[in-house]
Amino acid sequence: MPRIQPVPASEAADKVAQTYERLQELFGDAPVPEPFAFYARVPAFLQDFYMNFKKFCLGEGKLEARTKSLIGLAVAGHAGCDPWADYFATRAKSLGADDQTIADTAAVASACAMYNVFFKFRDLSGSELFSGMPVGLRAHTFAGTTLDHATVELINVAISDLGGCKPCTEGHVAKARQLGLSDEAILETIQIAATVSAGAHFLKHVGP
Repeated sequence: MPRIQPVPASEAADKVAQTYERLQELFGDAPVPEPFAFYARVPAFLQDFYMNFKKFCLGEGKLEARTKSLIGLAVAGHAGCDPWADYFATRAKSLGADDQTIADTAAVASACAMYNVFFKFRDLSGSELFSGMPVGLRAHTFAGTTLDHATVELINVAISDLGGCKPCTEGHVAKARQLGLSDEAILETIQIAATVSAGAHFLKHVGP
């Protein structure tokens, strides 16, 4: 049970009512995602999230809309946030993704999280001993899905940053650049990840 009650449109006032109007314009005939009604309990957060979401997750930028949705899905899944994972999966499908694409996104994000745990330990252990030991973890997933290499690396950049793994983040940024992705596209990936992560964290605090 949620720890707070959402703010229905009929009770919205002042800046919250204005943001609700903008959200309705943004989503058109589609329903406004439910998390916004919980964010509305803190008008400043609602406005911040709305602006960031509109600009980075939905707005035109360096990345295609489908790629943005898959990054959003990977981040929401990583955060264990079902409402946003459901939203981005549905949006990705509306942009041409299928069940396999959704599953492959989950697989890449999960394989990346696995590697983050390993390489973050190497970085934090304070011992060179572990650097000389073999990784031993299989990760054919990165090259064994229907996702293109660029999308895989952008998901890896986002998940590695969220996982706080410096060597992984550095490595995937370098690989993304090798694939021809611009620094602006890589930064946009992190802006999407930061936005979705913030929305997911809020929901964790207020309950399911």
